[in-house]
Amino acid sequence: MLMRPLPAAARRRALLQAGAALLGAGAWPVLAADKTRGVPSSPPLLSPQVLQSPLLSLAALRRRVLANGLECLSLPTEGSTVSVQVWYRVGGKDDPPGRSGFAHLFEHMMFKRTRYMANEQFDRMTEDVGGSNNAFTADDMTAYHCVVPANHLEPVLWAEAERMSNLTVDQANFDSEREVVKEEFRQTGLADPYGPLFNAVPGLGYQRHPYRRPVIGSIEDLDAATLRDVNDFHASYYRPDNAVLIVVGGFEAPGLDAAVDRYFGSIRRPSTPIPRETVAEPRRLRDETHHLPAPNAPAPAALLIWQGPKAGSADAGAWQLAQALLSLGESSRLSEALVFKKAIAQSVGFEAQLNAEAGLLVAHAMAAPGRSAASLVQPLAREIQRLAEEPISPEVLNKAKTQLLTAALIKRQTPQGLGEVLGSAALLRGEAWAAQSELLELQALTAAAVQAVVRRDVLGGARVTVLYGDSVSPAAGRT
Repeated sequence: MLMRPLPAAARRRALLQAGAALLGAGAWPVLAADKTRGVPSSPPLLSPQVLQSPLLSLAALRRRVLANGLECLSLPTEGSTVSVQVWYRVGGKDDPPGRSGFAHLFEHMMFKRTRYMANEQFDRMTEDVGGSNNAFTADDMTAYHCVVPANHLEPVLWAEAERMSNLTVDQANFDSEREVVKEEFRQTGLADPYGPLFNAVPGLGYQRHPYRRPVIGSIEDLDAATLRDVNDFHASYYRPDNAVLIVVGGFEAPGLDAAVDRYFGSIRRPSTPIPRETVAEPRRLRDETHHLPAPNAPAPAALLIWQGPKAGSADAGAWQLAQALLSLGESSRLSEALVFKKAIAQSVGFEAQLNAEAGLLVAHAMAAPGRSAASLVQPLAREIQRLAEEPISPEVLNKAKTQLLTAALIKRQTPQGLGEVLGSAALLRGEAWAAQSELLELQALTAAAVQAVVRRDVLGGARVTVLYGDSVSPAAGRT
């Protein structure tokens, strides 16, 4: 059974928490710190050795584009393993109307048989040699990644080219994977007591953009799909000129180039254009309040949504830092104020969900016993307002920066993690080299920069309020 990774938000939180734990244990020597105070000196600096290392400078990163449009990124590193990743520029936003979940469905379909590979043969080619493979679907992309011993690089390149060009999309495979996806929806969207709340965020947060459709889709849309729909979707998006091949690890460039040309170079580039959505998300002009039933939730919850910038915006780093200040760890502002001091919430969170074409800023709180969802709205909004209006001490700012930088460096220590960093930068920010600049930009951020984006996007923006589980009148939740 194909196991999908944690959603992007959960994976990011896990990385940040791991980085914070390492920092607290004194296990990460590359950040300049003031040991007498327990926090980085001002500003928190990456050491010169790290700044000049190949993994941060990306000095050895190469990009080339084949005649059929396939973009190839390669970065040799020391070690005996190699990560091969193929990122397709197709995600939930590209699902046809009434057919939500197609991109996610193909994440599963790509592990089925092709003209020259049997069902699950890709698993055998990776797992049986001591490697691993998986995939994930997001709003803007579907990515397939594996790690294998370096001497198995060429067979994996052949297999990736094979499933790009010769996937067998038949009724049997379609029916089986559709049932798998439907069951995944039941587990994450229905069985989870708060699944309906978080699945509702895109549809309530976006007004017109296709990001309104949840990536996982819906059972109704999946049931309505036909084999022809699926074949048309595959032909439209699974093509070399819509993909980025990423290879990171122990390889030699001449051998890699020859293998890529051999297996991918002959794949035909379709003459038809790649379908692209051109809908722009308008600025939200008024506040809204929505009530959602929560029959299975152990406690009510409140969720606040504002419009945010694109992932490639100059303000993306400031929002990443604001997210850490608000919700990273038990000492973050939201946890300290609402969970520990006021004891009105059991858990809280804030996330800057920044996509390639638009973004959302989402805060949530699960109520403590005896509290209603409506009673959380004003305190939750007030704590975010305080971030914009009250001083942020250098110690607190530097702690959050150090946590983020530590997590980023940890991720870059493996071929797979480094490949994911390159893929995200290429598809969300427009070029792989943005992975280098984003760390330097994070180091340079000031408290004033963080407060400026919070004032502009939260205090100056319209808000969507979602009350989950309260049986109150629609007006009661407005603030």
